[in-house]
Amino acid sequence: MVGVTPKSGTFDREGLAASPGASRHVPPRAAWRWAAILSVFVPLSFILVQCGQAPSAGTLAANVQGSSGGSSGDNFDERFPKPQFKDRFPTASESLEQRQANVQQASVNDDPPARRSVQTVPYRVASLAPTVPYQRPPHEDTTTLVSLKTSAFPYYGNNPRTDAPFLNVSDGERRGHRSYSGRVLWQDTTFNDNRTLMHVPENFDIHKPGVIVVFFHGNGATLERDVRDRQLVPRQITESGVNAVLLAPQLAVDAADSSAGKFWQPGGLKRFVAESADHLAEMYGDPSSAKTFANMPVIIVGYSGGFVPTAWSLEVGGLGNRVRGVILLDALYGELDKFASWVEKNRTGFFVSSYTHYTAPRDHELMRMLREKGIAVSDDMDGPLRPGSVLFVQTPEGVRHRDYVTRAWTHNPIKEVLVKMASTPSLTRVAASGDALPSR
Repeated sequence: MVGVTPKSGTFDREGLAASPGASRHVPPRAAWRWAAILSVFVPLSFILVQCGQAPSAGTLAANVQGSSGGSSGDNFDERFPKPQFKDRFPTASESLEQRQANVQQASVNDDPPARRSVQTVPYRVASLAPTVPYQRPPHEDTTTLVSLKTSAFPYYGNNPRTDAPFLNVSDGERRGHRSYSGRVLWQDTTFNDNRTLMHVPENFDIHKPGVIVVFFHGNGATLERDVRDRQLVPRQITESGVNAVLLAPQLAVDAADSSAGKFWQPGGLKRFVAESADHLAEMYGDPSSAKTFANMPVIIVGYSGGFVPTAWSLEVGGLGNRVRGVILLDALYGELDKFASWVEKNRTGFFVSSYTHYTAPRDHELMRMLREKGIAVSDDMDGPLRPGSVLFVQTPEGVRHRDYVTRAWTHNPIKEVLVKMASTPSLTRVAASGDALPSR
């Protein structure tokens, strides 16, 4: 091949052009090369042009139409349907529960088997049906100390036996009481505790016949150390199985004194029980039971020096025949006239006095007084305890006065008397209802 030296402005014979004015000749090999290049770039240019143009409404409409011009079944309304509120809310002819049941059944029929195990929980709808009566939750025995305005102390009145002020000793601003022994007992340490020990057994039922046991402790005692822990009075109430609760007011604190304080006053016991009712109802767990507690019959237990508040509560306490029984535990040291009067006037209740040689002379004297009034007395505690029963029980030698609340003629005498009371249907009815029975 003879080569030609190109001049300025010209291509060689394999170029695309020659110098100006030269005739253009494209060899076959170069033509094929340009055809291949154009086959690539020309279609790409059309695509770029279309991407730069906004689609028209017609184009969008065409895109959602099938090739045959009909609906393809995948349009916007079918893919995103409007909410159908009738699926969730009942019609005029069906209830909400029926609507939910229908929807749930339809869901089960339409869903695949893998999803049919999922169940919807229906809504809970408010009901206008009457509510069931209050049910007290179960609990254990409840024992607590409660401050009461109507408890025995503090007391600023007179001693009714002497009609003199109870607080009859002063030392500056400090005031006290001189006891029968001549010892001065100061108010701030001996007569200033207004607490009451309250006990509600686990099985007490306000809807069954019940009684309140009022316990007046003896000299040299406190509620926690003696009444609760040593004499076990709350436990005796529970173990008796009787439907009873306990009220034990603090008297003189750990002192040799039998003063009655507010229980000397007319209506003192009645006010005490009435104030206690709200607290017993709270302990029981049913505030609405306060009225029942306030009107419940009462059994009074007096131990040792507790004979003074016991006698005055019978005489002026204000409960009348709501006092259904009296139990004296080696306690008849005086006030015989008040006990005799109560027994004579309340022939529907029972009276039990057990004694050691310390109180034996006064128990014998009271027996004589009652016989003179035509009232039968007995010393048989093995017999039934009936309305109007009057029992005097002498305990054998060796029984200590200090242990008398837990060991008298029997172990746990309070429990024993309550069990005998509950085993007598007629006496239980009297104690529960408050109705008077005919005199014997």
